[in-house]
Amino acid sequence: MFDFAPLYRSTVGFDRLANMLDQASGVEANTGYPPYNIERTSDDEYRITMAVAGFGEGDLNIEIKEHTLTVSGKKADEAKEDGVQLLHRGIATRSFERRFQVADHVEVTGAGLENGLLHISLKREIPEAMKPRTIAIGAAKAKGKHKAIEQKAA
Repeated sequence: MFDFAPLYRSTVGFDRLANMLDQASGVEANTGYPPYNIERTSDDEYRITMAVAGFGEGDLNIEIKEHTLTVSGKKADEAKEDGVQLLHRGIATRSFERRFQVADHVEVTGAGLENGLLHISLKREIPEAMKPRTIAIGAAKAKGKHKAIEQKAA
């Protein structure tokens, strides 16, 4: 795995190329924002919790496509409130995109936004045909009940 961060400092106009190199190498840009937790809530259920303070339901997008769960947020440009001057911005509201690889047979069952935390519920549902099953072994039939095929002389 290579770190392409030095390229960002020494190139201008090649952001798209550097992003493609990062994606090809598996390095994700802005890996620290927004912070998230992945929890196992039961044997087949999981929950991803992301800290998205400052974002509303309309600012967030959740999409699953080809085993990739993508959560993105884009804050709409807000006009300055009358008479309010921002002296310090400590709550980040920059746009983000976070991707998670989802295993086979894992489905998103719901999502909710509460107290600045986005909760995404996931459930693994293995199809009945793929579940392991036990095959009962029957008792051997009693001797003498098997028919033997006899050859007749020609």
